[in-house]
Amino acid sequence: MPLDFDPTRPIYLQIIEAVKKRTAQGVYQSGGSLPSVREMAKEMGVNPNTMSRSYMELEREGFITTRRGEGSFITENDERIDSERHKLAQVARDRFIAEMRDLALSHQQIEDLLREIQAEVKQ
Repeated sequence: MPLDFDPTRPIYLQIIEAVKKRTAQGVYQSGGSLPSVREMAKEMGVNPNTMSRSYMELEREGFITTRRGEGSFITENDERIDSERHKLAQVARDRFIAEMRDLALSHQQIEDLLREIQAEVKQ
C-alpha cells in the first residue's frame, strides 16, 4: 500500500520511519526478511533508488542487515526494536502536546481528554 508522504520531508526518511513503525507493530519480525528493494518500492509507490537509499540508511543505523544473495533482514536485537518503539512513542507524544497547546485547551479539558485516551488505549 503506497504511503501518504509529507511533501515537506524527504521521502527516504519517511520510508525509514515506516519500516521502523511496521517493525514496532510486528508487521516485520525481529530477524525476519524484508521485501526486496524493488518489491518494497512498488508497495510504497516510490522510485527503487529512493528505496535503496532508505535500506542503506537503515543498514548504516544497524536496524537492518543485508546479506548478498539473500536479502535484507530486520535486526535480531529486540532491545534495538524496543528503543525504536519508544522513540516513535515519544514523537507521537510530542506531536500531541504541540496540538493541545495550539488548541489552547484548559487544564481540565486536557485532563478529561487524557482520561478518554487512557480508556481507549486499554480497550
